[in-house]
Amino acid sequence: MQENKEISIDTIQGFHLVKSGIRGRIVRLGPELHKIIERHGYPADVASLLAETLALTAVLAYALKYEGVFSLQTKGDGPVSMIVADMGRDGAMRGYAQYDAEKLKYAGVRSALLLGKGHLAFTVDPGGGVQRYQGIVDLIGRDMAACVQNYFRQSEQLDTAFRIHTAQNDAGIWQSCAIMLQRIPDGGGYAANNNEAGGAPASEERAEDWRRSTILMGTTTDSEMLDSSLPLPQLLTRLFHEEQLELGDSYDLKDQCRCSRQRVAMVLSTLPPAELHDMMVDNKVDVTCEFCSSSYEFDKEQLEKLAAGPGVKDSAKE
Repeated sequence: MQENKEISIDTIQGFHLVKSGIRGRIVRLGPELHKIIERHGYPADVASLLAETLALTAVLAYALKYEGVFSLQTKGDGPVSMIVADMGRDGAMRGYAQYDAEKLKYAGVRSALLLGKGHLAFTVDPGGGVQRYQGIVDLIGRDMAACVQNYFRQSEQLDTAFRIHTAQNDAGIWQSCAIMLQRIPDGGGYAANNNEAGGAPASEERAEDWRRSTILMGTTTDSEMLDSSLPLPQLLTRLFHEEQLELGDSYDLKDQCRCSRQRVAMVLSTLPPAELHDMMVDNKVDVTCEFCSSSYEFDKEQLEKLAAGPGVKDSAKE
């Protein structure tokens, strides 16, 4: 084991509180998160909101058991009209925000005021031609974590709790940490065993287990959450050492967009020729990815080939 090395940065860790029948995930984001934010030069309020959204996306995407993509998206009438974050099972994450700089001046710093009225969408795209799943709820809550929690309360009817903290460190690097607890719906753990032994009803025990676990989660400090020298397993042990903690899988996360010239060409090929013509400036179309700011240029000849349909290869260089 190497000494004096910062660890547990841009990493997600699953865990299980066996005694209480509660599963959880914790994510800590740092340099990779900062790359996403710094690329767009967001104002601090917008950057913080996007950082929270990416951290929440990570703990939710961890549940994917296949090579799919999970995305979290908001649309509202506030200064931040849209936030999109997504993550794959391979740990590749990306995100961006759309905002009105003038409206932002008068909005304050609370997430609810930045987002305004609108909706929150959860999307799971398994890929491979399998139909996507999407759940949508109204944007209700004082911050992003509360909005996501409202989704689980309304749509999934699962007890779900979050603890999240986002800030810039002394070097100006954006960091975010999120902990998610979720009560396993099919029971188990101490409550069920105690009921079988003639103890208190399982529902009462499970309710108490849930309260205790969420209180313990809330005892973690902001500095602990963002301390890159504190391994996530060690932080979890501090919080839940009496809850029969079992660690699950962990993996690193990375700033990586899934855009490509081929994907952009595929989208352009679905557009009517007249629409492609209207998009042209100086006999070419430039498409810029909103996530990573990569630019893809198609000249008139290449666009004509795309309009001709599949089977005509785009001759442009990557």
